[in-house]
Amino acid sequence: MLVASGWGGYYSGSVAGPLIPYIDAPELPLSFLQHIPLLGDLIDPNSPPSIKPFGTLVAIGVYVGSWVTMNRARERKIDTQKMSDFIFWVVVAGFVISHVFDAITYHPETVKRDPLYLLRVWDGLSSYGGFLGATLGALAWRWYRKEKIMEMVDVTVSAFPIAWVFGRSGCSVVHDHPGALSNAWFAVKYPPQYLQEGYDGRFDLGLIEMVLTIPLAIACTVLWRRKVFRPNGFYVALTLVAYAPVRFFLDFLRVQPGDAIFRGATDHRYWGLTPAQWMSFVAIVIGAFYLRKIWGADYVPNAPREPDDGGDVDEDEVEDEDSFDEEDSFDGEDSVDGEDGVDDEDGVDPPPKKKAPKKTSEKKAAPKKQGTAKKNSGGKKKASAKKAGTNEASAKKTGPRKKKSTKKA
Repeated sequence: MLVASGWGGYYSGSVAGPLIPYIDAPELPLSFLQHIPLLGDLIDPNSPPSIKPFGTLVAIGVYVGSWVTMNRARERKIDTQKMSDFIFWVVVAGFVISHVFDAITYHPETVKRDPLYLLRVWDGLSSYGGFLGATLGALAWRWYRKEKIMEMVDVTVSAFPIAWVFGRSGCSVVHDHPGALSNAWFAVKYPPQYLQEGYDGRFDLGLIEMVLTIPLAIACTVLWRRKVFRPNGFYVALTLVAYAPVRFFLDFLRVQPGDAIFRGATDHRYWGLTPAQWMSFVAIVIGAFYLRKIWGADYVPNAPREPDDGGDVDEDEVEDEDSFDEEDSFDGEDSVDGEDGVDDEDGVDPPPKKKAPKKTSEKKAAPKKQGTAKKNSGGKKKASAKKAGTNEASAKKTGPRKKKSTKKA
């Protein structure tokens, strides 16, 4: 028998309550820095700098995502220098606008009270704000560099889910996206101070989104390996159409207005929906647009290509050039042996003859060259003895038809 127990709190007698433990990843303090000369004078012993799990996982995600993107750009022969420059613009703009969007839409009171909060880019990020910032960074790069960007955007988005898994892992270990109270089996067993009577856990939306992003990352990787060259916009359409609906419904599991414990974590609602839910509508429309655009389309190169260093030579071109040279040399030698070698000495114009088809002359070029040389030597000997003998040698060379023409002459 199933028993209702709050948000998603359905459980049976065999599965009672949340099963996921609450893991609090500690920071790694760098206390040894205070013993370094000069640098130690700048460090507070009571609050030394530390390696934070969230920042570390986000940095790993950016690095892995950039590395995968660059490898895929090389597979498509995209200019790697321009691709690296493009990624830099996109990442920087993404982080900056991510914080600005988060501050304005989720913490408007804080911005009114302290406008400088907009400049503290490390204090609060929004996923859709990052997407918006990345888009603006890509458009700014296109305007500044005067280059097309659609293929570069698509290659970057193909690697984005891999980086997003690391980013959401960082959210899950610091629990900065607490959800509604729940007794569902996939809720997290939060400490008692974060719970209310009758509930044993809460949803952790960072953890849920990280788990749901893994299939998308695997799908993008498999699709890329099966076919490197897909129409530009393929991965943009796939990612937006897959992510936006999931994000829209997940936001219903966020901390609800009026939560007695996480008052500061309650998201602002605009006409009953969070900013991310409104942005999900925009993302779905853009994804549907590109899905319709790529349907049945072929891949068309759109990004700047790697410059040719001149060191590689196409083997097919080399073979074509060699065959061309051999054909030319055979034709030239045949014309000298067949016309200048005999007819000029005889002083007798040879009878008219039909020109052989080009394909036949090319195939028999080598044998004809050897036979002609023998006939020339014989013809020269007979020409020094008798004029009639020379005419007979010429008739033999031209074949049966030429022989008949010589008698008539």
